[in-house]
Amino acid sequence: MTIRSRTETLVFEHPFRLEGLDRLLPAGAYEVMTDEEMIEDLSFPCYRRVLTMIMVPGEWPYTSAIEMIATSAVELANAQRSDKGTSGD
Repeated sequence: MTIRSRTETLVFEHPFRLEGLDRLLPAGAYEVMTDEEMIEDLSFPCYRRVLTMIMVPGEWPYTSAIEMIATSAVELANAQRSDKGTSGD
């Protein structure tokens, strides 16, 4: 089984929440890591997402620490959509 990983940075302009996390995350840039596995026995390379993790600051009083939280691409897309829909007015 072949696994590939990719990393991207998501930027949130406003504080946001993720499902399953009981605290508000501050605005800022967040590193997201995604693991995908190759679907075998196809005539072309095809991958499916098996894991999405986001790096978030630790909960107080451990704010200098970084936590790696399992999430989903759908949850992150919803958070980004919500962030773009939030006005600063």
